[in-house]
Amino acid sequence: MLPFQLLDQEGCKLAFLKDSLLVIGRIYTIYPLLLAITLYMGRRSIGQLPVFDFLIFLSLGSVVGADIADPRVQHVHTAVAIIAIGIMQKLFSYFLIKSGKFGKWMTFEPVVVLKDGQFLRKNLKKLQYSVDDILRMLREQSIFDAAQVEVAILEGNGELSVLKKAIHQETTPSMLGIPNSSLGLSYAVVKEGKPQLLTLGALHLSEEWLEQELNSLNLKIEGVFFATLDESKKLTVTSYHQEPAVEVFFR
Repeated sequence: MLPFQLLDQEGCKLAFLKDSLLVIGRIYTIYPLLLAITLYMGRRSIGQLPVFDFLIFLSLGSVVGADIADPRVQHVHTAVAIIAIGIMQKLFSYFLIKSGKFGKWMTFEPVVVLKDGQFLRKNLKKLQYSVDDILRMLREQSIFDAAQVEVAILEGNGELSVLKKAIHQETTPSMLGIPNSSLGLSYAVVKEGKPQLLTLGALHLSEEWLEQELNSLNLKIEGVFFATLDESKKLTVTSYHQEPAVEVFFR
């Protein structure tokens, strides 16, 4: 091998080693700065993630990723960008608190999704949430029967706030003197006009039985948006044509 080829190989190895050490050095210098800026932005920025805060962290990740992966990026420019992003988030939080109108423009409004045990189909459609999404969020709060809900509100941060009906507020069977009381479990038997045949079968009920029960309410299965059946075989129905009147936004 010619001498100049050996020198060229050695030069490549040294350049690779230099770039690797530079990347490692950037990791150990940029992350303390990123941590400091995150703590400066405050608890709100990590406890909840509204839209703007999500974009802030997305931007911070992109800036730091580019700095670490590409040694050609000026390290000082990355530091300036991180500090500028942190200050921008702090200013945004200030105006969000100072001006209610600004907050309304820049964040998601709370929206009612359940009222008097019935789903608000138009609101769900606007939010692009399904019935199953809301049912899962109710189960996470130990609510297995949507009929027990007075009102459920999807907050701007994606959490579900629930107020139970007065009769279903937390009590104990012994306080009420009721032995072997029900746990308030219900089963979805109709979703968006379609009977849930597996659920009906598990309950030893037929589609014909369901049709008869709905006929007694002057309803057909295809006209039902959502229906549940509790342990006493009581149906709670949200029809396509009898949705409760309620404002889309709730404050």
